[in-house]
Amino acid sequence: MKTGAPHCPGDEDETFKDGITNGAHWYDVEGGMQDYNYVWASCFEITLELSCCKYPPASQLLQEWENNRESLITLIEKVHIGVAGFVKDSVTGSGLENATISVAGIDHNITTGRFGDFHRLLVPGTYNITAALIGYMPLTINNIIVKEGPATKVNFTLRSTAASATPDTTEVVATASTVALLNLSPGTQSSHQPIQPKDFRHHHFPDMEIFLRRFANEYPNITRLYSLGKSVESRELYVMEISDNPGVHEPGEPEFKYIGNMHGNEVVGRELLLNLIEYLCKNFGTDPEVTDLVRSTRIHLMPSMNPDGYEKAQEGDSISVIGRNNSNNFDLNRNFPDQFVQIADPTQPETIAVMSWMKAYPFVLSANLHGGSLVVNYPFDDDEQGIATYSKSPDDAVFQQIALSYSKENSQMFQGRPCKNIYPNEYFPHGITNGANWYNVPGGMQDWNYLQTNCLEVTIELGCVKYPFEKDLPKFWEQNRRSLIQFMKQVHQGVKGFVLDATDGRGIFNATISVAEINHPVTTYKTGDYWRLLVPGTYKITASAQGYNPLTKNVTVKSEGAVQVNFTLVRSSTNIESKKGKGASTNTDDSSDPTTKEFETLIKDLSAENGLEGLMLRSSSNLALYRYHSYKDLSEFLRGLVMNYPHITNLTNLGHSAEYRQIWSLEISNKPNVSEPEEPKIRFVAGIHGNAPVGTELLLALAEFLCLNYKRNPAVTQLVDRTRIVIVPSLNPDGRERAQEKDCTSKIGQANARDKDLDTDFTNNASQPETKAIIENLIQKQDFSLSVALDGGSVLVTYPYDKPVQTVENKETLKHLASLYANNHPSMHLGQPSCPNKSDENIPGGVMRGAEWHSHLGSMKDYSVTYGHCPEITVYTSCCYFPSATQLPSLWAENKKSLLSMLVEVHKGVHGFVKDKTGKPISNAVIVLNEGIKVHTKEGGHFHVLLAPGVHNINAIADGYQQQHSQVFVHHDAASSVVIVFDTDNQIFGLPRELVVTVSGATMSALVLTACIIWCICSIKSNRHKDGFHRLRQHHDEYEDEIRLMSTGSKKSLLSHEFQDETDTEEETLYSSKH
Repeated sequence: MKTGAPHCPGDEDETFKDGITNGAHWYDVEGGMQDYNYVWASCFEITLELSCCKYPPASQLLQEWENNRESLITLIEKVHIGVAGFVKDSVTGSGLENATISVAGIDHNITTGRFGDFHRLLVPGTYNITAALIGYMPLTINNIIVKEGPATKVNFTLRSTAASATPDTTEVVATASTVALLNLSPGTQSSHQPIQPKDFRHHHFPDMEIFLRRFANEYPNITRLYSLGKSVESRELYVMEISDNPGVHEPGEPEFKYIGNMHGNEVVGRELLLNLIEYLCKNFGTDPEVTDLVRSTRIHLMPSMNPDGYEKAQEGDSISVIGRNNSNNFDLNRNFPDQFVQIADPTQPETIAVMSWMKAYPFVLSANLHGGSLVVNYPFDDDEQGIATYSKSPDDAVFQQIALSYSKENSQMFQGRPCKNIYPNEYFPHGITNGANWYNVPGGMQDWNYLQTNCLEVTIELGCVKYPFEKDLPKFWEQNRRSLIQFMKQVHQGVKGFVLDATDGRGIFNATISVAEINHPVTTYKTGDYWRLLVPGTYKITASAQGYNPLTKNVTVKSEGAVQVNFTLVRSSTNIESKKGKGASTNTDDSSDPTTKEFETLIKDLSAENGLEGLMLRSSSNLALYRYHSYKDLSEFLRGLVMNYPHITNLTNLGHSAEYRQIWSLEISNKPNVSEPEEPKIRFVAGIHGNAPVGTELLLALAEFLCLNYKRNPAVTQLVDRTRIVIVPSLNPDGRERAQEKDCTSKIGQANARDKDLDTDFTNNASQPETKAIIENLIQKQDFSLSVALDGGSVLVTYPYDKPVQTVENKETLKHLASLYANNHPSMHLGQPSCPNKSDENIPGGVMRGAEWHSHLGSMKDYSVTYGHCPEITVYTSCCYFPSATQLPSLWAENKKSLLSMLVEVHKGVHGFVKDKTGKPISNAVIVLNEGIKVHTKEGGHFHVLLAPGVHNINAIADGYQQQHSQVFVHHDAASSVVIVFDTDNQIFGLPRELVVTVSGATMSALVLTACIIWCICSIKSNRHKDGFHRLRQHHDEYEDEIRLMSTGSKKSLLSHEFQDETDTEEETLYSSKH
């Protein structure tokens, strides 16, 4: 190539100096890729012509590699020339994305990456380089020298245009005045004046949406925009999170929320929350009060709970109800379950979304912003009689304190006579009131918050005019801005701390914190952290949890800041230790194996909030999700995985379909196809209905994701090393070949080639080859700890049983597993699939028992639980059975975290080992949990069963051994270990073995002696009666006939029992009894 004379046939005279050329100088190419890269991206690209022959024989490939090897490596090394560095925020130190890097004299700019990183290729020389970003002051660094070899390191630190001082253009660090300002305590006075909002106008939904996206984009280090779901008219229910660590619950940090515009025509709260977003974002890092609040609190702001009603409301409205209700014409503040009244109205999508939200986050304090008066209204909102009277909550004193914190900062509100022209007789002392004492409101949101969550909420009426004119909006901000900030600070009052396990120091989830003489307990969050708002005083506070001894402390609460009180609970000896059998021990600590401890720590970390997000961020996820795989493509894909990752994959054929397509099973493990009974085994199955192939594509993506990240991502590597993962991507390949893409409702392909719905064929009389393959080769092996089936047609998770039954054994565990999947999905847990023709479908938490959603017999998950002793959940991934392939990337993004959470969850529950006193493992022992669930020990005496967090009873039974009893406490973020040691059973029929043996020996001796005596007597008598035998011979024929008849009847009787069909399943028996 470097000779410049390639001598290609037909172009023998063509030459290129040094083997290079300008593209257009050679020949003109419109729409070329290299030009697009240079003009539209930050990338330099060249085009390499590697050989005269476009498709040379394979025998020449080795020579081509020798010709190009060094050139390819050298070209890669050139990525390191020029200048490289970061562009960061001067205050937070965070990288700034999309900052522009420009070089004086070269009309070609590049932009920074996600972390503020940049790399600008340059030849050796001296350059002046500038970094610039909207919202920041540009910075130029002059006389940067670029040499041959590695890139020159150049970092830029930009100051926000909000900063009061203007830095010199050659500064590369934050000014000293900025740093000093951040170190001021919240109460310190300074000359600094916070930046006030300037965006005072009414924001209709598209405008509000752009506003929210704008601030989320401009302040990515402290904001996160997310949606709770959709309104009746499919508008997003947006929430803006503001925190120094957005998207993460930081243990010990309280969470706060404001909700606006619950009534669509009461708009002041909506606009105030948009103002508050602007105020917090622009002042973080420069204003001490705002900076301290954002760093110490996770703040959630929901500007509009009723966006549909807002679009119907009219500016200038004072007293009308136009737009008050949602699009179904229901008042959302009368739509929550009530303690005194049965709410007859159907629960609305907006209400469901908000309730799910409140259950998902550990909110401590909240306010619901309304309009039509000027007062802070606190619980309760109604009473048993349904009349206007003071309805006192157990925390009445706390509610009055937090209500006053808002009203006293709003002078007009504090005066207590807000709307003299409209309500001349209305008076609220100090601007606060008990809700029911004002007027009775059944089904209100603030009471539901208080009674169903740990959160204390008040309702704030912001003005007498519900929809004021735009020109009056600055006045509302000025009246309420101090109140909004002071109210948020109340989240830091009272008592806070952690409830910890004395054994391992871990936080105890869902422990109860109760205060003597205040009948309102709160519970701990996942890491054991809690917050309890209280007025100043001395209290007796008790922490308790199932399986632990309660602990009480005397605590003095002061007026400034929350007092930290931690509780360390000891596991209850009466509940655990005393109930163990002699040979049973629980929660053993294998400290001798550091890799085991490391893996336990990993499972705990991945179980923490955002633990799986961290795994995904650190993982390679370059997957080609752009088309569906036909049966042929799927087979080639699986074989390709095995060829590329032979050390961790094994592909087996479970059987064939009705049309003789193979049913593939892919195992992913560090020792594929090797029995490791001590490791949990998880099964993923998809495609039971051929017209719903999304699950198939998700499982192929999961398989490739695990393979790609093995030995590259430590977490994925440990999960693969410690888990046996079996993936069956297509159970019904025949149906899949008949189904058509973009057919959302068609049942074509749902059944197999024999027109049988396979999810009705999982019985002991299975008739289809596909179901027989799964039953015989997977389910009946009884060695799986968890199974996840993927289907389509909605967005939810169902748990056993699909058949109608009165009671569901192990319901808490099955529901826990289903909820875990739903909660890790961005929308499933909201319970609003919003499928066409089912827009009003409400599935609490996104989880439902199978029979309650679609009752049928012969389902795979029922068979798995009953005969495979393996819990199975069914995940419905999309409303459309067969959506467009363009939706596959988003469906993978939605389900990726949930699928990975199953790999983490399978390592929890109870891991057990059963042996005798000599240490010999006991296989096939029966482990009965909670007097219902049965599992058997595997080869080597191991057993594993998934259980919901809490205390569980264990009975262990094995032939020839004494039965063992034990209890075990299961954590939400770790497995509990149980070692059961059997003693030989020294009792027979409940009596000592020695006694039974002695009595048996004596009895046998007596029987032998008696038999001898009888024989002697009979022998003597027989000689006397020989002459009587001729009489018997006379009746010989009749006797033989009688014997023959008796024998025949007996055989008929035996046959009638021997061939009785004992294969009827329990569900068939149940149904037959109903007719």
